[in-house]
Amino acid sequence: MKLPKINIPWWQDGSTISEALREPHYLTQGVYTFMQKVQQWLQWPLEQFDPLTCTESLLNLMAWDRDIQRFDGEPLELYRKRVKFAAINAKDSGSVAGFKAIFERLDIGIVAFKEREDPIQWDVITIEVRDSEMSQNSRLMQTLIEQYGRTCRRYRFEVSYPVIVNLHHGEFSHSHALYRARDEYTQKTAVNPSQVNHSQDIFVASIGNNQ
Repeated sequence: MKLPKINIPWWQDGSTISEALREPHYLTQGVYTFMQKVQQWLQWPLEQFDPLTCTESLLNLMAWDRDIQRFDGEPLELYRKRVKFAAINAKDSGSVAGFKAIFERLDIGIVAFKEREDPIQWDVITIEVRDSEMSQNSRLMQTLIEQYGRTCRRYRFEVSYPVIVNLHHGEFSHSHALYRARDEYTQKTAVNPSQVNHSQDIFVASIGNNQ
């Protein structure tokens, strides 16, 4: 919550109608600064319930309660995020979508999450990430696998190198014509009938028994 600014009428602010700054201009600024301090004092107890704003000693207590261990060289801002999202990360660790959400909450983008690619080594899960993510967050990703990885699963990382390709388009035109030609040729065949001469002889013989 932002403290509203103190507005004094222009004829009494000590700066609008006078050549030099005079009271109550300085008094107004002093009261406003003091009220900002009071606001910080009142908000401090409430900020201790938030891992992103609490003191580091209280943050370590929250981390112990949520089973979060700070690895060597981990930045404080990242450590605060891991403590803040510890409960929801533990809940999401059992699904593919939840595992991607864990990485996204910690600003790590997963290109692809592949499982059961090999019919023999079916327990291997491949996590495809960009080269920049692997070089900058390798220790963090290893920690997330150890804490939120599935039981009886092996994980491996696959690095992809994105390449940006620019394609330029332009207008072009052309003309198209189709020509067709056909030649018709008719052939007539005439058959002249003619007489066919032939001869035929028939001989009949019989054998009779005369008594």
